[in-house]
Amino acid sequence: MFKKSVLNVSVAAALLLASGITSAASATTSIPVSASVAKGCTISVGATPLAFGAYDPIGANATAPLTATGSVIVTCAKNSSGLTIGMGLGSQPLAGVRQMISGVDLLAYDVGQPSSNAAGAACTFPATTAWTDVAVLALTNPPSKAPRTYNVCGSIPAGQDVAAGLAYTDTVVATINF
Repeated sequence: MFKKSVLNVSVAAALLLASGITSAASATTSIPVSASVAKGCTISVGATPLAFGAYDPIGANATAPLTATGSVIVTCAKNSSGLTIGMGLGSQPLAGVRQMISGVDLLAYDVGQPSSNAAGAACTFPATTAWTDVAVLALTNPPSKAPRTYNVCGSIPAGQDVAAGLAYTDTVVATINF
């Protein structure tokens, strides 16, 4: 009788193995998975720097300002809120007025905000709102992480008595606040 039982158990085990059924036990658990998305932005000079070209204080710009449009590119995480862009006063402001410099000679200029806070909004001259670190441009929440371009509206006031034959320059720091 013992031989017959061992034989039956051996046959049953062989049949179970052949059918792919095993007698091993198992247990499961759930692993929580989470992440958060950081609010972040970058800002860079756009395709167009703020380049005025030639200022003519006794001809075209004796009574009319010289205007130019530059741009900055902002890239932010989707749906970031509370975004603003500020523009510094440049390297040598005088009483709150931006000044380009060439040696000791200065050429005053203004930077204004575009006609609206929509990406790509056109410049109007004169600009309705000056653009500084205090008078910031409030941005809409980005619908995606795609870069958005914002125009920078520059103007050199008419009739300045400045030295000819010089290249005037300045650097304005653009800041994205997020």
